[in-house]
Order: sequence, then structure tokens, then C-alpha cells
Amino acid sequence: MSYYFTLNYPPNRQPVTVGDLLRVLLVPRKWRHYLRIEQNVLVNGHYRHFSDLVYPNDQVELLLNRVEPNQQPYPASTQIPDIIYEDDNLLVINKPAGQKTHPNLAETNTALNDCATYLGTTPFIVHRLDMLTSGLLLVAKNPAVVPSLNRQLTTKTFHREYLALVTASNVLKDSGIINLPIGKDPDDQRKRMVVPSGLNSLTNYQVLERRANQTALVKLSLETGRTHQIRVHLAALGCPIIGDPLYNPEALPGQLLHLTAYQMSFTQPFSFERKQLKLPLTKVGFIK
Repeated sequence: MSYYFTLNYPPNRQPVTVGDLLRVLLVPRKWRHYLRIEQNVLVNGHYRHFSDLVYPNDQVELLLNRVEPNQQPYPASTQIPDIIYEDDNLLVINKPAGQKTHPNLAETNTALNDCATYLGTTPFIVHRLDMLTSGLLLVAKNPAVVPSLNRQLTTKTFHREYLALVTASNVLKDSGIINLPIGKDPDDQRKRMVVPSGLNSLTNYQVLERRANQTALVKLSLETGRTHQIRVHLAALGCPIIGDPLYNPEALPGQLLHLTAYQMSFTQPFSFERKQLKLPLTKVGFIK
């Protein structure tokens, strides 16, 4: 498959070489090599050497014809996802609590299966949400944009924020950073816990609303991406998330985890456009 992208170099940026522009656009090294030897990068309709400069308002065209999809096929689920945003390359859905992000073996009821139903083809996974966590999930429509998004996740320029409703809010300051190492729970393979030998884990939080029953609505963002990080960190402080069956002993059977990914921002692949998306608060079940 071949994938074509075009962009106008922004008027507010300094001139840059073709090679450096491709690096800024997070084009993988292997793909840069093929763009050069096959002369598939054009500036204002003409091939330019990688040492040539690109100037503000120049039009840049890329033809990627060496993209090798590395994704198992996802069968359709027959269910249509709750779509929050869509363009030619990306799909952002509102994943419900209790649904897995992607299937294992013969599963057909995950978020990626729903996306396959809507798209009529296999989507490409970019990131995951815990099964019990609801909210914004970004999916790639084609493999050409996946490396850019993965690199943004690695460098933390793909930014995500979460909302949680927690108990015992009196132990939380108005804002802060939770810096507690996280490792596996030796007594329960499903769980993680704070242990001195664990992996470095940082969570930023801000209390948005304190409620009369000593619960609080909290906004959180991650500096690291450990399994169950938000849930473990809040429980370790003594203010677990309402409805958390693993880390809140007061969770009621069948109660939903009150944690949702409500905001994300990223740079559109092969562009300089910054995209910010928010989940409508009407779709966050624990906000009244």
C-alpha cells in the first residue's frame, strides 16, 4: 500500500533542510531512506536533496510506499463505537467501562472490534485503556501514521488527562505530584502495589471539586505509564477511586470504576497541527 501526505510548511517557522524536516515530522529512519532513494519527497512539486532548505509556505509532498503493516486482523463485532472525532487517518472513540481495548485469540467484543465494524477494515492500535477505564481511545486508520503517534507517546508530547471520583478526599492537597514506585503484587497477579523496588512512577493531580460526602473530583495526568498507575497511586494515598474492585475495599459489586480518560492532545501525523480533544462531560457518568 502507498500513502500520500501533503503539508504547507508553516509561515512562522525558520527554514529547515528536507532531512531535518522529515525528522521533525517523526518519519522513521527507514522510511526517510526510501523517500530519498526513490525521490518521493517533493517541495513545490519538485524533488529536493535532503540538504536543500524548505522555506515558510512551501508545499511538501510525501509518498510512502514501503509501509509494512504489522497488525493482526481484527474481526468485526457488529457493534458501532461511540465516535468522538474522525479524520482521514485517525478515529477517536469513547470506550465504555468494562470493555477491553483489543482482542486476544477469538475475542470479538473489544473496542478495536467495534472500530473494525465501523471502518470496514482492521484498525491499528496506538495506545490502550484499562478494561475498567472509560473514555477517549485513539485508533489509527492506516499503518503510516502509527510510528509518529508512538513516538509522541514515548516523548510525552501525546498528552492525556483523566478524571476520577475518589473517596476520603480530605487526605488530598489541592494539587500535587504522587511519586511512588509501583511493582507487582506478589499475592495477586492482577494487581500492582507501591513497593520500594518498583518502577519509578509519577502522577500529577488537581482537585477540581470537593463534595460534601468527602468525595472529590480529581483531574490527573501521567508522567509515566505503569499498569493501573492512577488507581494504585490514589489507593496508596488513602483515597481510592470509587468503584475500584481491586484497590477500594468499599467498592460495591457491579459498580463502575469512576475513572475516565477525558482529554487528549497530540500533533497530527505529518503536520504541525496540534489537536486537542475533550470528552463531553455529559458522557462522563460520575459528573452531575
